[in-house]
Amino acid sequence: MSLDDYILAHIDPEPDYLHRLWRATHLHLNYPRMASGHLQGRLLSMLTHMIQPHRVLEIGTYSGYSTLCIASALEPGAVIHTIEINDEQEDFTRPWLEGSPWADKIRLHIGDAIAILTESKSPILTTPEGEPRSFDLVFIDADKRQYVDYYHAVFQHVRPGGYILADNTLWDGHVVDDGMDHSPHNGKEAQTQGILAFNDLVASDPSVERVILPLRDGITLIRKLPTSVL
Repeated sequence: MSLDDYILAHIDPEPDYLHRLWRATHLHLNYPRMASGHLQGRLLSMLTHMIQPHRVLEIGTYSGYSTLCIASALEPGAVIHTIEINDEQEDFTRPWLEGSPWADKIRLHIGDAIAILTESKSPILTTPEGEPRSFDLVFIDADKRQYVDYYHAVFQHVRPGGYILADNTLWDGHVVDDGMDHSPHNGKEAQTQGILAFNDLVASDPSVERVILPLRDGITLIRKLPTSVL
């Protein structure tokens, strides 16, 4: 038995609906490794239970696995807004979200996250009366080249004391790989540089607390200090 198998055998089992989504993701989508999966999914659910957020934002929906893990742990009346840039993904993902036991807690948005988050009078960010909304929890798991941009776009909308989670921040170990091909035409290198810039930005930000967990591809937990200003 591998260490991974041992861990999975000693944590909560994967809910049946999520297991079926995991299988469908591997059967029908490219790059199924992008889905959070059983272990990270249980972590996201546990963190959501601990934080007890009322409003959650997710950047990067993909197949909806992480969305559902977070939604399953939300209290009644809480909601997660999730943004997916790839409109071709919607035909697969939306039925899984809307057919889930937590559909009433999920709002799927198709479009560019930066554009949505910087749009004047965005319904995600403002009430019908024009009052600003804030988020208790943000999960970033999208284009690694834009992580710095995502951070700047969401930070002002995270309430003081709220949390930002960022996935893939160890990027398969490439953050410490000096032997990578640094050619400007290497797409993996551009994404690595995006992660490196993001990690450096967060590490030097005096307005947050942060810790990186070496789980799967690395996940960074960031807490906006209560003294920070929206």
